Amino acid sequence: MSQQSVALFVTCVADQCFPDTAFATVRLLEAAGARVEFPEAQTCCGQPAITAGEPDAAARLARHHLDVFGAYDAVVAPSGSCAAMVRHHYARLVPERREQAEALAARTFELTDYIVNTLGVTDIGARLDVDVTVHDACHGLRLLGVGAPLRILLAAAGVRVHEMTEADTCCGFGGVFAMSYPEVSTALADDKLGHAAATPARYLVSTDLACLMHLDGRRQRIGAGPQPIHVADLLAAGLA
Repeated sequence: MSQQSVALFVTCVADQCFPDTAFATVRLLEAAGARVEFPEAQTCCGQPAITAGEPDAAARLARHHLDVFGAYDAVVAPSGSCAAMVRHHYARLVPERREQAEALAARTFELTDYIVNTLGVTDIGARLDVDVTVHDACHGLRLLGVGAPLRILLAAAGVRVHEMTEADTCCGFGGVFAMSYPEVSTALADDKLGHAAATPARYLVSTDLACLMHLDGRRQRIGAGPQPIHVADLLAAGLA
């Protein structure tokens, strides 16, 4: 089978706050047989703008994203929320480029979904002896239907997954929601960490860095719950 070329859509959170996760994402994609390219002109997908009620700003970013990634056969992001932004909002934001937006949406994937469901790889060769629990990030789960691929890759690596109560409940981040409704946001995060703490997990694994950043911030403040970690970081640690 020929090696598939994929463009890495690194996302703002990975680029600015967690660059190691971006490198781990590349390692996973390469372990799955993909050849990774990185378009340096990429910027934000526009999700913060649209959630803040600024569709014109989001549309400008969407047009730039289409310019940068439009020629690639596949675009992969280590974030379900950013992939969902492209998949579900671009065609509406830039109706004058609707056909191009819909075509790119069909070629844009969250990392674990791409590896398992597009490349057909269920075992990337990582091996780990660790207990985890999983947070199903809202956008990845509800807009992209991503839940099983994460667990498939973890199981193949020997990771023991302990499902926590309400794994599919929001962590409370929601972008600008966390700033607009801090009391609700922190309560949701504390509940999530409490459910995770009730399992024997060492790590709280997810596919979305923004969720993990929010949860880790609350964990450091209240001292409860296993360490949040992106699936790419965890699996990359198990690669030879």
